[in-house]
Amino acid sequence: MKRRAFITLLGGAAVAWPLAARAQQFGKIARVGFLGPSLNSPQPMALYQALLAQLRELGFIEGQNLSADYRGLDDPRGPFVNAMDLTRPQPDLIVALQAVVSASGFVPIVFVAVNFDPLARGYVASIARPGGNITGVVFQQLELAQKQVELLAQAFPERNRLAVLFDAQSTDQFNAAERAAKLLTLQIQPLKLENPPYDLNAAFRQAQMGAAQIVLVLSSPWFIPHMPRIIEIATANRLPTMFINKDFVLAGGLMSYGADFTTMWRRAADYAAKVLKGTKPADLPVEQATKFLLTVNLKTARAIGTELPTSILLRADEVIE
Repeated sequence: MKRRAFITLLGGAAVAWPLAARAQQFGKIARVGFLGPSLNSPQPMALYQALLAQLRELGFIEGQNLSADYRGLDDPRGPFVNAMDLTRPQPDLIVALQAVVSASGFVPIVFVAVNFDPLARGYVASIARPGGNITGVVFQQLELAQKQVELLAQAFPERNRLAVLFDAQSTDQFNAAERAAKLLTLQIQPLKLENPPYDLNAAFRQAQMGAAQIVLVLSSPWFIPHMPRIIEIATANRLPTMFINKDFVLAGGLMSYGADFTTMWRRAADYAAKVLKGTKPADLPVEQATKFLLTVNLKTARAIGTELPTSILLRADEVIE
């Protein structure tokens, strides 16, 4: 579904229950809807549990004064059906995790912006003064994609053919990575996955046909359930990989560079609690992640027959032996 349609859905569905009416209900049960990656994989489940744990510390306990309704963005029915299901019971708040969200309507929204730029999309007026009914936590994924390309170029200066795995969720990231690759005179090979469930075997066959030497896997909720398979194929083809999250490296990927997701989801819970207690989203500046982690896996490096330069190892925040 197109972003505009999804935005209209979230905004229009909220008109029926203005903020003032909902605020009176907070003494009873706060109804919170969540949009995020499918909880069928360990990583999203762990992050969601971290968010709920933080809400508990702030006084919102599921089953007591909090009703939580989670909808997966990677549901094959599509985001439209999920959004309809989510807004039908008239939630007091929507927490959108790695999702396209709306700045219109009356329902408060707290986002964790991983694969989109809320400012560029017009969801907030500014970082300091978001305005409207939406705020949250963000890190500049487009800048991060550029940095990931730079790190790959530094780690493998003798390799200049870069394959980039992305989908519709991560098109903006691909454009940023492509710009960085051109500046570094890298030959970029787009590997866009469409029509889930994705055919990863076909994507990597295409990478082989293009003689890819390094692979950048961009951020998408659709990639998370396929993490083991992506790593398995890349390792079998002896391809160095760069991911956004260290969970991929812990599972056998070579490198990752990105924000601490657990911290971001906990901060989203902080924002959600403030909104549920009456603070207007417009009064909560968007928080930008400032800590980024470089993680490398030396066991994987040995498995694919490559060595990482000392400069990368010294720069790494975590080295897995």
